[in-house]
Amino acid sequence: MSIPGCAETYHSGQQSLRGGSVRARQSEQRDQHQKVHRVRQGDIVALPAGVAHWCYNDGNEELVAVSVNDLNNNANQLEQKLRSFYLAGGHQQIYSSVQSAEQQQQQRETFQNVFRAFDENMMAEAFNLPVEIIRRMQQEDQRGFIVRVTGEGMKMIRPEEEEEYEERYQSRRANGLEEVYCNLKIRQYLDNPKEADIYTRQAGRINYANGQKLQILNYMDMSAEKGNLYPNAMHAPHWTMNAHSVFYVTRGEAHVQVVGSNGQTVLNDRVNQGDLFVVPQQFVSTIRAGNDGFEYVAFKTSSQPMKSPLVGYTSALKAMPIQVLANSFQISTQEAQNLKYNREHQTMLLPPRNVKSS
Repeated sequence: MSIPGCAETYHSGQQSLRGGSVRARQSEQRDQHQKVHRVRQGDIVALPAGVAHWCYNDGNEELVAVSVNDLNNNANQLEQKLRSFYLAGGHQQIYSSVQSAEQQQQQRETFQNVFRAFDENMMAEAFNLPVEIIRRMQQEDQRGFIVRVTGEGMKMIRPEEEEEYEERYQSRRANGLEEVYCNLKIRQYLDNPKEADIYTRQAGRINYANGQKLQILNYMDMSAEKGNLYPNAMHAPHWTMNAHSVFYVTRGEAHVQVVGSNGQTVLNDRVNQGDLFVVPQQFVSTIRAGNDGFEYVAFKTSSQPMKSPLVGYTSALKAMPIQVLANSFQISTQEAQNLKYNREHQTMLLPPRNVKSS
């Protein structure tokens, strides 16, 4: 990321102390830039609105990433529309738009980087460069926005992998007060079983990334959770009180049901790997994993989301008197007691009925 106003704290070709004297490494090409972050499978990365960024895959397999933008964020002062633009690259996109039930029309839309539209002489003066270089920056680019690096690949200064590996698997007991905007952590490993926030041996685990764990999320007012449900386990019926949730299925399949505030079902279907579904604020949802288990990542529009479950020892029903439940549902006192206490030792993640919890 390139955060405006923050220092370029990574330098190459600096002077080094050798044999008691200071010598400059003239053989190295000097460069300085802001921190380069290493990300791996299971990481969540938070990018503030409007910050220029790039991503380079130097691994040996494809990088698959899911990106979610909160258009209601206070940083978006124009309209509820995503306005991302590119500093390099371009492509031509062909898509079909339905004009009527019988007619389809193909349309072309060309996306080019923002430099292409500027006057070349003004850009040459601004960068203090020859016009020929600006023209190369402005030429129409049909490679797209994902391009292959030529030659032997890119080399840049970045932290030692051993240090980042340790940071990934060891919890740093920091309170966040030592972080300032320019050096806020932007990533968190969201799939570490040792750091699960909710864990049930027979049902699975849930990991949270919120404003308490990742301070930058307080600026963005967003958060995420990673869920891992064991075969036939259930995510208890609940609603999120202060956030919308966007679920993306990363593995397995499950039966998902979502009920709106009017008491009508808005989703009652099976979801599979690669599917995405939305649960609005105050809508009640539940998930039952399939025979092979179920994993998901959910993005939420609050840095401190609050869930209100209907089942378990923190549920809304367990906090009510038995007589209130009995009269509300027209059931006996014993049935109301069972309704209230049958899952009192569990919360959020429920094992199958034929499996006893421990």
